[in-house]
Amino acid sequence: MFIQPWDAGLDEAEWQTWIAEGHDFGLLTVNGLPGHPPTVVPTHFTGDGNHLLIHLARPNPVWESIEHDPNVTFTVTGDYAFVPGPWRAGPGTPATEGVPTSYYAAVQFICRAAIVDDPEAKAELLRRQLAHFQPDGDHAPVAVGRPPYGRMLSGIRGLRLQVTDVRAKFKYDDHKPVEHRAAVADRLIERGQGLDAPTAQQQLRRLDRIGPWKP
Repeated sequence: MFIQPWDAGLDEAEWQTWIAEGHDFGLLTVNGLPGHPPTVVPTHFTGDGNHLLIHLARPNPVWESIEHDPNVTFTVTGDYAFVPGPWRAGPGTPATEGVPTSYYAAVQFICRAAIVDDPEAKAELLRRQLAHFQPDGDHAPVAVGRPPYGRMLSGIRGLRLQVTDVRAKFKYDDHKPVEHRAAVADRLIERGQGLDAPTAQQQLRRLDRIGPWKP
C-alpha cells in the first residue's frame, strides 16, 4: 500500500483507536502456491495483544497455501467516499477541471500465521472472539465435547496471526488548505450517501489534529 507522507497515520494510537471503534472485518490475503494467484478471504477478526484471531471452515482453500508460506496480510478498510472533481477544483480553476479522488482509511497488518488445530485451543479462540462480538455472553458455553459448539470444532481451523508490521493510511486530502478540507467535509455531510458522514468525521478529526499541512 503506497502511503504519501500526508496520508500516514499520525501515531499508533490513531489506527488502534480506529480499529477499536468497530472496524473488525477485513480481508485475509494469502500467498498463492507457485503458479497460482493469491487467495483473499473476507472475515471478522479479534485482536489479542500483537495477534489477530480468525477461524475459517476446514474446506477453505487457504490452508495448503498457509502451510507453504505463513506470511500473510490482513487489510481493514472503511470510512471511504468518492470525492467528485468539482469539489477539488482550486481557486480560479474551472470546476470541470477539478480532479476527483477517493477518501478512505486503511490499516494493513503484516503477519505470520500459525494454524490452530488443537480442539481446546480452537475453543479458546472462539471464546475470545465471542467475548468481543457478543460481550453480553448471550451464547452457549464453548467447550470441547459439549453442544452446540463442541461438535462443530472439527469443521473449523483457527488462525493466530502474529503482527510483525502495521501500515496505516488515512487519505483525506491533508495536504490541501484547511478551508478546502473543511468545505469538502461539509459537502460530504450534505450529500449523506453511503459512508459520507463517517468519512467527513475522519477528515474533520484529522483537520483538528494536523491543522495546516507542514511538509
